[in-house]
Amino acid sequence: MLTKHLNETTREIAGSTSLVYPPNHEEEDISWSLEDGDSARPSDPCRRYTILDQAWRATNTSTKDKVCDRHVKWRGWYRLFYKGQSLQMPERCVPQDKCGTHAPLWLAGPHPNLKDGIVTRNVCGHWKKKCCAFRSTPIRVKKCRGNYYVYEFTKPSACQLAYCADINTIVCGKCRRSETCVSRDKINWRCKKKPRPQKKSVHFFASYPSSISGKMNCIKYKTVLVNIGRAFNRRSGVFRAPVNGVYQFFFSTQSGSNGVKTDLWLVVNGYWVAISHTHVLSPSSVGNLSTYMSYLRKGALVYVTHNSGSSWANAASNTITFGGSLLVQRR
Repeated sequence: MLTKHLNETTREIAGSTSLVYPPNHEEEDISWSLEDGDSARPSDPCRRYTILDQAWRATNTSTKDKVCDRHVKWRGWYRLFYKGQSLQMPERCVPQDKCGTHAPLWLAGPHPNLKDGIVTRNVCGHWKKKCCAFRSTPIRVKKCRGNYYVYEFTKPSACQLAYCADINTIVCGKCRRSETCVSRDKINWRCKKKPRPQKKSVHFFASYPSSISGKMNCIKYKTVLVNIGRAFNRRSGVFRAPVNGVYQFFFSTQSGSNGVKTDLWLVVNGYWVAISHTHVLSPSSVGNLSTYMSYLRKGALVYVTHNSGSSWANAASNTITFGGSLLVQRR
């Protein structure tokens, strides 16, 4: 029954990592850490975690003495192993009395992707034909480079409950970086090559067909000559980065007013980052073209503001212009 307590100590040792379950209500402190010397990113659980290698946690294992993870003082992040082989928690209901306990704990939700970072997942315990008879304390999960996961385990809500290690996912630890581990039924897993990201072409070139005097917060370039990738919006005059990558922009002005200083600014996500400046000292026409290169995340907004002065243009001149290109795409 679930209220039964252990009458003896259960101990599993794998390498230098061991976990002790005491025969009483006192908690055993487990605090072994991997890569203790790594201080580059101490807050990253993928770099600092505890190896949890206990064969009785496997989804195909039953033991006479049932274990309760509520007796453990969980601290930090853990990576699951089975006899030295990396694996992960099951994402399916585990049969009762497996994983060395009465009510096996499984992850009631999918594992995250790399881009998801740290996520919170619910945990369920199977008991008396009810896959989620016990809704245990949620845990945090993160995927790490190298196709493995780390878990921030917490005390289960009751006894006897214990976290499971899915024996069927051992293959996932053998996937290459170019592969991902997939399963249709959450039982049979295999390594599958990741689709190569399609390289996106982004180029645009637009002009303003008339003169501008004074301040214009966002120039709406109405004449769009090139818009490959459709990242530039002619109605708003704003460019939105469609992918992460390195972009290069150019913008220009031409002024013919004697003694007038004309400033155009390139604005990226609300920050004024580059200027196109002209200062006419004698009766003449002066033009200026400025460029700016930067790494932008997907969704970044870029536009040009006419801050002061006077810029000359007509429908055929192409003197007030704005354009750009994606140089290198990043993930």
